[in-house]
Amino acid sequence: MSNIALNLADKLMSLGWMMATAESCTGGLIAAECTDLPGSSRWFDRGLVTYSNSAKSDLLGVDPSLIASHGAVSEEVARAMALGAFYRTNAQASISVTGIAGPDGGSATKPVGTLWFGWCIDGLVYSECRIFTGTRQQVRQASCAHALLGLSQRLPIQQ
Repeated sequence: MSNIALNLADKLMSLGWMMATAESCTGGLIAAECTDLPGSSRWFDRGLVTYSNSAKSDLLGVDPSLIASHGAVSEEVARAMALGAFYRTNAQASISVTGIAGPDGGSATKPVGTLWFGWCIDGLVYSECRIFTGTRQQVRQASCAHALLGLSQRLPIQQ
């Protein structure tokens, strides 16, 4: 996965941008993948692990009524998390992820492995739902790779 992070780092540095993360079920894995790279302080601003609903509200400004009406694992919350990380950091790009890594906690409408991703790029938000299979660790690792690749693919090309 470090190739994904290296590619993302190169793109962010060419833009002169910083990124931030807002992570729930990945528990900081995305931030760890980024900061494993030497020199990441040039393009990585900070990572926020907002595992609980109150942390999502307190640290990212996610409206509790949004969580109550849509659930923590939803497009609305993922988008709000990405925006919160963007507006509450020094980053021009952010990643958010919220989901059900398992092995339990799923439902008929949101099975284990359901994850919502958010990417905020210079104020514009993108979102996507994915369902990954495997163990808890496999789901979390797949989520980390998908989140980093998703940001890399959405960044503007440096002219």
